[in-house]
Amino acid sequence: MKRHPQQIDRILAISPSSRGFGYAVLEGDRFLVDWGVRTVWREKNDQTLLKTDELISKYDPNVLALQDHTAPDSQRRGRIRELCKRLEALAANRGVRVVRCSIATINRTLGNGDCGTKQHRAEIIATLFPDELGTRLPPKRRPWMTEHYRMDIFDAIGLAVTAARKSTGQ
Repeated sequence: MKRHPQQIDRILAISPSSRGFGYAVLEGDRFLVDWGVRTVWREKNDQTLLKTDELISKYDPNVLALQDHTAPDSQRRGRIRELCKRLEALAANRGVRVVRCSIATINRTLGNGDCGTKQHRAEIIATLFPDELGTRLPPKRRPWMTEHYRMDIFDAIGLAVTAARKSTGQ
């Protein structure tokens, strides 16, 4: 189902990680349609592309939000950088506009530039969507702990909110 060009953007945000990827589907900057984590084990880039293509087919977004892997503040490794390029090509083939968001832009969007940690960004995002995410906030990470898998969801939602606000000029 294609939407009229003047309707609100439907944004699919993908946040790749070593385990797979977090995703979020947002309409405008306030209506969270769906979110989750997809785990991939083998052929991670190929499987991520396949699962992203399924999400594009299911939700019919007109924007794909990705972290800007070319930004100076990006710490993405080679596999993820290559995956982002392939995700952009997939979006172009499907007629979906790509919006890249740097970590600095996400921080400015969510907290006027002073929400430097992932945990702080996740806490801000949980306040934006308290009914949906209030109980899903990952526990605060201690030095000996690995990152909680749900953090990928909050990374994706941060991308989606930033992309939505970039699209509307906020």
